[in-house]
Amino acid sequence: MSTRMTDEDWDKALAVFRAALPRRGAKGRDDRLFLEALHYFAVHNVTWRALPERFGKWNSIWKRFDRLSKAGVFDVFLDHLANLSSSAHLVQMFDSTVVRAHVSAAGANVWPAPIASGLPVMV
Repeated sequence: MSTRMTDEDWDKALAVFRAALPRRGAKGRDDRLFLEALHYFAVHNVTWRALPERFGKWNSIWKRFDRLSKAGVFDVFLDHLANLSSSAHLVQMFDSTVVRAHVSAAGANVWPAPIASGLPVMV
């Protein structure tokens, strides 16, 4: 799968993103650069601190992401993108992150085997 987005894709994503944003708050931020940072973060599976400097200060990006995420902006953004048939592939671009589970989440038995532990076997 290609992780590159065309300018046309970005225009669609930005229009939907701006429609999902709250009407109040700071204006004049570069929304495309912010979304590119989030896209880079998801595709390359890096930490916030490892974002390239071309996106700006990593902490500012994280704070904006955290604030908008808590406000539900990304839920609305992804729902609206999914509803546009011409932009369905963009949802996958933004929402296809890798989630790694802890080894204990793999369903391993947490109790010791009765025979190996010396516990009596209940039949």
